[in-house]
Amino acid sequence: MPQLQLLRFDHAPAVLEFERENRAYFAASVPDRGDHYFAHFDERHQALMAEQAAGLCFFHVLVGEAGEVVGRVNLVDVADGSAELGYRIAEKAAGRGVATAAVHEACGLAATEYGLTTLRAVTTLDNPGSQGVLARTGFTPVGDVRVDDRPGLGFVRRL
Repeated sequence: MPQLQLLRFDHAPAVLEFERENRAYFAASVPDRGDHYFAHFDERHQALMAEQAAGLCFFHVLVGEAGEVVGRVNLVDVADGSAELGYRIAEKAAGRGVATAAVHEACGLAATEYGLTTLRAVTTLDNPGSQGVLARTGFTPVGDVRVDDRPGLGFVRRL
């Protein structure tokens, strides 16, 4: 099973490769990051590391046995004991419980390491796999939302 690691500066090349390799796969179920993301990846990575250092977000990567990134699990917009959970798993690792295990571990870290008491998440209605991961890891649906002009569902989990 891949190892969940807090994002570091030296993860940048593997994260970029992960995002490039899975761009089309992700775009089928979540909004595409856009060309700007890839063209300015180094600046974006630096900005993420600064946000993490300030305690505003906690970014994680799932690292496989060969050192490749096979997923990301992020806790963003940290404030007042709460954060929003987001995750993406490589196509080659999908359907094998990797997302469920990673989200479960991130929830544990949120409570024990980061002092959070509540996590929120959203997913589009046409992404039943993500809805299943959230249900299996203790999230409860709380209502309809829009995700970049697509119908979605909001979830919450008390830690």
